[in-house]
Amino acid sequence: MKINTDGVLLASLVDTSDAKRILDVGTGTGVIALMLAQRAIDSRVEAVEIDALAAEMASRNFSNSIFQDRLTLHATAFQQLEISGHYDLIVSNPPFYTDSLHNPDARKKLARHTDLNFFKELLQFASSYLTAQGKLVLILPTLLAETIITMAIEHNLYCTAEIQISSFAGDPVIRKIVTFGRIHTIGIDQHKFVIYQSKGIYSESYKGALAPYFLAF
Repeated sequence: MKINTDGVLLASLVDTSDAKRILDVGTGTGVIALMLAQRAIDSRVEAVEIDALAAEMASRNFSNSIFQDRLTLHATAFQQLEISGHYDLIVSNPPFYTDSLHNPDARKKLARHTDLNFFKELLQFASSYLTAQGKLVLILPTLLAETIITMAIEHNLYCTAEIQISSFAGDPVIRKIVTFGRIHTIGIDQHKFVIYQSKGIYSESYKGALAPYFLAF
């Protein structure tokens, strides 16, 4: 799981404009943070990872990167970070709940799942440490995205945009890249994104988004 589709789509499609200080929560081996450092050339990118082995690999990847001077790794939980100042952009590809999508009573299972506290804490963290114009951007399964959009309001964060991701044109939405900010806008800016043109053939949108990072494209 060093590289996955959710992570690279988040990193390639998130709006990084005006983001000078970025935080990647749960960076894993550092792929998202590295991609954001490549995209936002004037930014400083911090990454936090609680798993020791993943954090060690992320640290090595950062050290071997040409962006190493703009990358910082925190080998801890985001709740334990000692922070001064605020972030313009916080992103996360949280590895939760994918199994719940196969449960016929998925909404009830999701509601009582103890790990929902992770999102409450992340929303509170973002509410405390985002700049006035800052954004929290998450990639989530569709059902979970609906739950988090509602939950965010309690932390004075509002969904302003979402990218609806499907495997093929006309297929159900399987993931959403959801953007939260402090300003309550009327309506949500919605876009669709399709991964495959046909079986085994990536769409032009997918190839275009990832061409700067994948040598195959």
